[in-house]
Amino acid sequence: MKGWLRPWRVVTIVSAAVGLALTFARPWQSIELRLYDRWSVLTAPGKSVLPITIVGVDEASFAAIGQRWPWPRDMHAQLIERLAADGAAVIAFDMIFSERAAPAEDAALAKAIGRAHNVVLAADQAYRETATLRQWMRVDPLPEFLAAGAVAGLASASIDGDAAIRRFPDAQDILWRQVIAVLQRERPEFGLAGRIPDAALVRHLGPAHTFPYVSYHQVLNGSAALPPGFFQDQIVLVGRDVRASPEVGAAQSDLFATPFLEQSQLLTPGVEIHATLIENALTGRALGALGTSWAAALLLACTLCAAPALRRWHPWWSGIWIAGLAGAALGVSYWLFGERSQWLPALATVLTLALTYVGMGMVSYLAERRRAAQIKDTFSKYVAPQVVEQMVANPDLVRLGGERRELTLLFSDLAGFTSMSEKLPPETVARVINLYLTEMTRIIIASGGTVDKFIGDAVMAFWGAPLADADHARHGVAAAIAMQEAMARLQPQFIALGAGTVGLRIGVHSGPAIVGNMGSEERFDYTALGDTVNLAARLEGVNKMYGTKILISGATADRLGGGVSLRAVDRVRVKGKAQPVDIFTPCDDAVLIDHTAQALPHYRDGRWSAAREAWQRLALSYPGDTLAAVFLGRIDEFERNPPEAWDGAVALEKG
Repeated sequence: MKGWLRPWRVVTIVSAAVGLALTFARPWQSIELRLYDRWSVLTAPGKSVLPITIVGVDEASFAAIGQRWPWPRDMHAQLIERLAADGAAVIAFDMIFSERAAPAEDAALAKAIGRAHNVVLAADQAYRETATLRQWMRVDPLPEFLAAGAVAGLASASIDGDAAIRRFPDAQDILWRQVIAVLQRERPEFGLAGRIPDAALVRHLGPAHTFPYVSYHQVLNGSAALPPGFFQDQIVLVGRDVRASPEVGAAQSDLFATPFLEQSQLLTPGVEIHATLIENALTGRALGALGTSWAAALLLACTLCAAPALRRWHPWWSGIWIAGLAGAALGVSYWLFGERSQWLPALATVLTLALTYVGMGMVSYLAERRRAAQIKDTFSKYVAPQVVEQMVANPDLVRLGGERRELTLLFSDLAGFTSMSEKLPPETVARVINLYLTEMTRIIIASGGTVDKFIGDAVMAFWGAPLADADHARHGVAAAIAMQEAMARLQPQFIALGAGTVGLRIGVHSGPAIVGNMGSEERFDYTALGDTVNLAARLEGVNKMYGTKILISGATADRLGGGVSLRAVDRVRVKGKAQPVDIFTPCDDAVLIDHTAQALPHYRDGRWSAAREAWQRLALSYPGDTLAAVFLGRIDEFERNPPEAWDGAVALEKG
């Protein structure tokens, strides 16, 4: 079960759950309609393709007619007669004639309706509240208009919470249905079905005045701009198109927001909304809503496709992948909207993908912080603080596993530790060791080295990792010298503790090694492995053979570039290695270095007499020199028992 709780899976599941919850939440569905608005604007044809014309009750008509609203109904009767005479297929009024006017006017309108035989009048729903009753009541045209042949159509609109028109009103006697019914009755040869999908949405054709408009007064007065037959077979809608005139009173409220409001800054007249509904229905371009189940399916599909970007997280690569998926989701929604007249909400999918990216980014950030804390905690005990800070700032410098690096290795060990620990109480031994290790660790860290481990009284350290160090050899040798100087300062404390004089032996070697986090998943150490490590450890022990305190290899000496004065010690051969190794020890005495440089060539060439004389001269100048004693003793042995195949290198007894 633990494998299922990987961070990328948790982020995916949580993000998908949030997205699904939003998909089915009604407030979010309102937000999704913003995408509907955008697609409406981008896919709008910007024109009507059907013979629909709007006769607008506009400012120009108020100025030309010169009468206050409402206008006399016999004027509307004249308009109907002119439109019918010109061949209009349907004449629909987006006006409610529910109140009685002068009898002569009502009679004139009823007569015109009867003659035209193709008139649709608007009905509406009105909310009525009294002391004892609250109810919605239908408001229909006067009975005499209906008796004359007018068809009543409910002009109610489905308005969203932001006062915009997006949803198709669908009732059996809704105005757009009644207009189409009259059209089919009057012009059956058109063969128009007028069907829409369930829960359809409006496909707006453009901003206000996308449909052709003519002014009311032009039709009424027979303008020359309207030639005979202008309205032949037309669906003519008569409604208000007034924006600011105080003459119209309540007429100003018959304006609605559409997806084009933000772009055009114009509200759309209600009569044009009806024109849009009619055209949508007749052309079959009303939008079908795929619904929340399809939106949820899109969300889940995109979330699953996002998994690879989360599993192998990278801010740029993952961001491009997630952005591509979001773009694909929006592209599918746009294509369905424009080409298939289907509305598929996609903002929840986009939000979910954004949540996965942000969520995984936060997880990655926290993981990096945790890894930085681990690095800092792990290495702060072994390396300098500035090195820790660089590793925390650049975690890639510390690679998990191992990598090949050029390092300088140092091994140190206390001389006579075993005998000392046998004669002193454990508490005193612990104090001696802690005093020694504390000082040695401080020196190593101060020189930029890494304390690998403590092995009893031995210390293993290296330079060149985890951060690269071009001067690792110089820093390692400098630390070895400083450690011996520190041991000299610590001697009074060792003596006070009863440990007597405590000696320190150090071996230093440079070369390639494998360095990194080694071990198991449960426990690992940052350490170095390889022949370079083994030789450095051997050199520490070889000090006993020559009586030296520090031995460094020729490989390390070559990297110093003359920065440290060195005395050549010998050439040795490690077991299992064919190539001999030159070894040196730091020395500030130029004369001693010169004497040694004169003696060693004779020895290496097997010229025993000359070598003896050279080492004896050195011993006379430096009584007690342990190196001279070693070589003089070895020369005596070689003269008695000459070595076979002598190449100037002595084989070490171990390793």
